Amino acid sequence: MSQHDFAASLRRWRQRRGFSQLELAGRAGISQRHLSFLELGRAAPSRDMVMRLATTLDVPLRQQNALLVAAGFAPVWRQTDLAAPELNHIRDALDFMLAQQEPFPAVAVDRHWNLLLANSGATRMVEFLVGPLAPGTSVNLADALVAPDVLRPYLTNWTEVAGFFVRSVEADAAADGTAATAKLLERLRAYDGVEAAIGAPPSISPPGPVLPMQFRKGNVRLQLFTTIATLGIPQDITLQELRIESFFPMDDETMRVFRGWSEGSDANAIQS
Repeated sequence: MSQHDFAASLRRWRQRRGFSQLELAGRAGISQRHLSFLELGRAAPSRDMVMRLATTLDVPLRQQNALLVAAGFAPVWRQTDLAAPELNHIRDALDFMLAQQEPFPAVAVDRHWNLLLANSGATRMVEFLVGPLAPGTSVNLADALVAPDVLRPYLTNWTEVAGFFVRSVEADAAADGTAATAKLLERLRAYDGVEAAIGAPPSISPPGPVLPMQFRKGNVRLQLFTTIATLGIPQDITLQELRIESFFPMDDETMRVFRGWSEGSDANAIQS
């Protein structure tokens, strides 16, 4: 890495956040002249200056490490496996949150929607829709939602849901600036029907308070909305990129189905 690598990266992050040099300099408490010299590679930043600018630009921890390396410094932020002993308390909290959501689904995913944890409610829903997964199977929820042959055949409002979801991944790609997120977005947009879904006009009917996910298989209909939670003030890359998504029923019928599954009842029997 060279000083010019940092200069180019700093300039890209400033432009991505929509700041002028004057605005960023004011927010960071430095002179515009100094910032200009940093962006031109005519001045070398200190480690503290890299961190100050990264914080001001709201650069994610993973990319803060990249900026430090580009400026010639060692990375600061670590990335710990979720199963590591030092994250036991965090894992206990996640397990508690997922358990509290029962009998309704809840999952924990990473920045790119790779499944990390799932409660029994989520497992029961997936097994009902697509069948049981082999132990150790890697699951990417973005692919499962957008691809043509997983959840899509059962998601009756797939066009609306996929359109909103892919636009959220576009926002992620703009926010974090990583090649991995850009690659995920490219993969999702390549699936059949996605471009049309993104460009589809809004529904003519009056919108509800949230966009539901409407599943149907046989006689069973499920109507769910979701919430997404993140950890407060994370100091680890793994934890900053972690999301907890919880699913809630939007009608009594859906509620009865999930409660019936948790009690060992057959979903089709519940609907008859």
